[in-house]
Amino acid sequence: MASFKVWLEATRPKTLPAAVAPVLLGSSMAYANGVLRLDAAFLCAAFALLIQIGTNFANDYLDGIRGTDTEARLGPQRAVAAGLIAPTLMRAATIVVLTVGFCVGLALVPYGGWWLLVVGVASVACAWLYTGGPYPLAYNGLGDVFVVLFFGLIAVGCTYYVQSLTIHLDVLLLGLGCGLLVNNILVVNNYRDIAEDAQANKRTLVVLLGRRFALFQYRLSACLSGIVVIWLFCRGMGWGVLLGLIPVTLSICLAFRLPAAKTSSDFLIALKGSAQVVALYGLLVSIGLVV
Repeated sequence: MASFKVWLEATRPKTLPAAVAPVLLGSSMAYANGVLRLDAAFLCAAFALLIQIGTNFANDYLDGIRGTDTEARLGPQRAVAAGLIAPTLMRAATIVVLTVGFCVGLALVPYGGWWLLVVGVASVACAWLYTGGPYPLAYNGLGDVFVVLFFGLIAVGCTYYVQSLTIHLDVLLLGLGCGLLVNNILVVNNYRDIAEDAQANKRTLVVLLGRRFALFQYRLSACLSGIVVIWLFCRGMGWGVLLGLIPVTLSICLAFRLPAAKTSSDFLIALKGSAQVVALYGLLVSIGLVV
């Protein structure tokens, strides 16, 4: 029986800011516009976390049985590939977590309408289809699109919508900025695993277009998220939102240090830094919107 520590590591806690930050940003925008609903915000956060953990479990299970994760990988060991959790048990855990997440999502229907069922079904389906199914997104260069869409535009947009019943350009741009920074976590991960992914026929954007493109993508995403902050300031959201330029600057610095990463610990620092950028962006921009 796997220990609690093994299960905790399988949730990939360093990636969880990617679930919380969009909800924080959407709720802070709702507060700034006088429509905050804490009960809806809490449900959004619970749904986002469960879908994120379910996606991580599914990724661990599916990559493990495909043989994508091997002992040669530079990243942390995966539970199924390392034999720490049986594949059948991880599959069951994935189904349970995603089912609970979907049920939590159902509780948001009274806030935003039945069309949210489409979002819930799509979120659960894509959590599995990210690395599973006949055309896995992550294996066909679509992982980045999935991340920006679901952890940016949809997460921030829906969080705002269930509290306000409206949507506008500022919210969508904020979602884009957040999603691009979240995706930089994936960019680092794929940059690190390029050789292993290519061998396993996992055609990530880094495998398809190379590491030089990945570095350009990382830097461009950071810059675009900074432009979103400046846009919000110009739209009258106050000087406080410019705090969001602090993590953007940190992200750009990380991008210029990434080519020097060679060892497992180097990439762990880069991944941790990219996750911290997401957390800081969510926190500091939210503080700016609230204050």
